[in-house]
This record gives sequence, C-alpha cells and structure tokens, in this order.
Amino acid sequence: MWLSDKWSDYELLDCSDGERLERWGSFVLVRPDPQVIWHTPKIHPRWKNPDARYLRSQSGGGKWDKGNIPNRWQIGIDDLTFNVSLMNFKHTGLFPEQAVNWAYISDKIRYANRKISVLNLFAYTGAATIAAAAAGADVCHVDAAKGMVARARENASASALEDRPIRWIVDDCAKFVEREIKRGRRYDAIIMDPPSYGRGPSGEIWKLEDNLFAFVKLCTGVLSDDPLFLIVNSYTTGLSPSTISYITQSLLGGKSESRELGLPVTASGLALPCGATCRWINE
Repeated sequence: MWLSDKWSDYELLDCSDGERLERWGSFVLVRPDPQVIWHTPKIHPRWKNPDARYLRSQSGGGKWDKGNIPNRWQIGIDDLTFNVSLMNFKHTGLFPEQAVNWAYISDKIRYANRKISVLNLFAYTGAATIAAAAAGADVCHVDAAKGMVARARENASASALEDRPIRWIVDDCAKFVEREIKRGRRYDAIIMDPPSYGRGPSGEIWKLEDNLFAFVKLCTGVLSDDPLFLIVNSYTTGLSPSTISYITQSLLGGKSESRELGLPVTASGLALPCGATCRWINE
C-alpha cells in the first residue's frame, strides 16, 4: 500500500460505522465512506460536534449540515495550496490519498533532466496538474466538467502557478485523445483518473471494467517515443490493482507497479484503503 502520510493540514482522525472523521486544516468533517464496514467505538470527542457532517438521505444522495463553516478554505502540502469546499455528493474537491502520487509525479519530473509534457485526463480539480506544473512540466489538463476545470484553474492560482504552461481543456477525454492523435501531438507522461461509471457525450455508457483496456490502448497513441510514466487511478472496488498492471504492461511493455492507496488512521494506527494506482515506467 502507498500511504499518504506526509500531511500536516489533513488528518484522518478516525473511521467507523461507514463514516470518516477528518481534519481539513482547522475544520473537522464527518463524511460517509462505504469502505468503512467496521463498528469500532467512536471515542474521539469530535464525532459528536464536527464542524460539518454529510447526512445521507434514505432516498439516495444527501446534504451537508455545515453550521458556520466557510464556503471555501485552503490547505497545503509541500509547496502546493488547494481550495477545499463542501461539494455535492460528500466531496471536498480533493482526494487526500492522492498526495503520495503527487509526490511521485513531482519527483519523476524534477529528476528527468529534460522538459516533460504531461497529459492529465479526467483531471477533476487539478491537484496532479498542479504538482506536475510546479515540478516544471508543460501540462494539458482535460475534464468534461466545465466547473471542475474552473476550480482547477483556481487551485493553480492558489499555488501561484497561473502563469505556468498549462492548457485547460473542457472536453470528453476519449474524443480529445482521438483528436490529439490526428494532430500528431505527443506527451511524455499521462495521468488518468477515469470514473467507475458514467455516460459519454452521446449517451454511451462508460464502465471501467469494460472500457479501461480500450481507453489505455487509445492513450498509447499520444505517448512520446521516450515516455517517462503513465499513472492509472481506480476507485472501482471490483478491479484489482494487478489487473491494471497487466493492462499497462501488455500494451506498453516496460514495468508496472500497482498498489492500494491508503490514509493512516490516527485513532487506530491502521490504514484506510482508498482505491488503487498503477504506475508504469519505460524500462
């Protein structure tokens, strides 16, 4: 497991009964997490009086009970600064377990000893984009949601990276890659965080288990002749990390390593699993 254990502004205080107790900067949140299937005692006092709690609805979805918490605040890790807010569907605009990947991306780019171009697909609010840009890469950030791309640009500004060479693209990721192939554009590194389930621009159904191989194969068409890395993130519980390694190595050769991502839990000293990552390198 790759642990994101270098935070000072984020802490997973405890988790039990399908919920996380988390500190985001100076604010403590309670959010649902389907991975938390254990029923351990909720001893921490902030379980009873968090700054905000996401309340699930019996009919699906839910809403935040947020009291006087601000609409937005900032947290940082290393030299990066991110905006946090209480969004729909329990989200905050940031996945803290990905911090271990941001560090990996930064190190690979900084020590490449050449200019690196990065394509970030399903790029959400841009944490990986910002890590890559801060390390000196040219980045193309692609997401189908206009609002998420706008938030990503705000995160770049929060880290004083608004003037870095970042292309902000609102588009369907597969369609964009197809056009990049036709344009002959190539990238030294690709990061992708595809959804478990979704619908394409023409209503076609995306299911990660059915579509991941074809999508990774498509993306090999925009890799440069000397690629640095490819990262595939997955939050699909039925898809094992080793499966993603098999896909990337069968398509690209080289070397793949896949592991679960995790967050250390302060109360128990254990680690909460939070999806998986495959890292492919050209060896």
